[in-house]
Amino acid sequence: MPHITPRSLLAALLPLLLALLLAACENGGGSPDESGASSPALSPAAPDKITFMAGFKPQANLPFVGAYVAQEKGFFAEQNLEVEIQHVNTPGENFKFLGLGQVQFSTGDAATVIERAGDDPPLGIVAIALIGQQGQQGFAVLADSGIETPADWAGRRAGYKGTQPTPDFLAILNANGIDPGDVATVRIGFSPQLLTEGEVDIFPLFLSNEPNTLRNLGYGVTVVEAADFGAPTLGLTYVTTQDYLRENPDITLRFLKAALRGIEFARENPDEAIDIVLQFAPQEDRDHMRFMMDTELRAALVGPAYQNGVGWMTPEQWQALHDYLVEFGGIPAPLDDVSVTYDDSFIQKTNIGGRLVWP
Repeated sequence: MPHITPRSLLAALLPLLLALLLAACENGGGSPDESGASSPALSPAAPDKITFMAGFKPQANLPFVGAYVAQEKGFFAEQNLEVEIQHVNTPGENFKFLGLGQVQFSTGDAATVIERAGDDPPLGIVAIALIGQQGQQGFAVLADSGIETPADWAGRRAGYKGTQPTPDFLAILNANGIDPGDVATVRIGFSPQLLTEGEVDIFPLFLSNEPNTLRNLGYGVTVVEAADFGAPTLGLTYVTTQDYLRENPDITLRFLKAALRGIEFARENPDEAIDIVLQFAPQEDRDHMRFMMDTELRAALVGPAYQNGVGWMTPEQWQALHDYLVEFGGIPAPLDDVSVTYDDSFIQKTNIGGRLVWP
C-alpha cells in the first residue's frame, strides 16, 4: 500500500474542492439544502422606516434643511433609512405626534423642550442635538425711532406674542436696569406692519426671517437679542422621545448622522442646498430662504459647537437655560432633574474631534 502524505492527499482532493466551488458559484453562492436545491444568497437588510416631522411649515430652518438635504442627496439611504418628511399644520402638534408614536423625530425649541417636561402626563420629549446655539428670538426697533439701545425702552410700547412677555424681554430689561412697569406691553399678532405703522415701538421677532422681511418692506431696523446681554438662550434642536431613544438607539444614531451630514453639505454647498429647500417649499422666495439658512448657520457655529461641530451640546448649557427660565418666569417651577430633557450621548458619537463621523 503506497504511503499517503498530506501533500499527496491535498493534491487528490483539490480537483473535487474546485468542482464544488465552481458549482456553488453557478448556483448564485447558495448552499444545497436537504433536497439538493441551493438556498438563496443573503440580501441586504431592508431599510428602517421612520417619519421626521418638521416643527413648522416647509422653509429653510437649519434642522429642516438637514433633513431635506439628507433625503435628496441619499444620506438617509446610505444609513439604511427610509424617511417620510412631514410638516405640522399647527406649531406644537409635532410633540403630540411624537408622544403617540406616529412620528419618530422632529424639531423643537430648547426652551419649549424644557417647558414641555412639565406636561401632565409627560410626553418624554428629549433633545438629541442642539442646532441653534443661541435663541431664535429678538426685538426690533425702527432705525429712525430714536431708540439707540434697550436703555431707551422706558416709556415705549413693546409688543409680545403668546400669553405674556417672554423671559428674553424681561432679561433685557433687567440687564439694562429698567423696571418692567416702565415699559407698556401689548399682546400682538405676527404682522411686522405693527412696527412700521407705529402700533408698537419694540417688535418681537424671529431672527432668522423677520428682520429680512422688514428690510424688504423698505424699513431699516435695529435688532437686539437677550444673548447680547449674557442670557444663556438656546435655539432649535432635533428631538425624539425617551421611549423611542431607549428602544431604537441604532436608528437614532443613524438618523442624526444623516441629518448632520445634510447640514454639513448645506454649509459647503449653500446654493444647491437652497435648490433642495425650494423643492419642499416652492412657494418661498429664494433670497429669503438663503437669509434664513445663513442666519441659522451662523447661530449653529458658536459656543461649544465652534470647536466640536454642529449639534454639540453640554449639560451646563441645559442647566443654565433651565435656571434662566426659572428666574424669568418661563416655567412655573424648577424641574427635579433637567437631564430628562436632553441626551448628549448621540452627538458625542457623531462628532469626534469636531468632525462628523461617516458613515
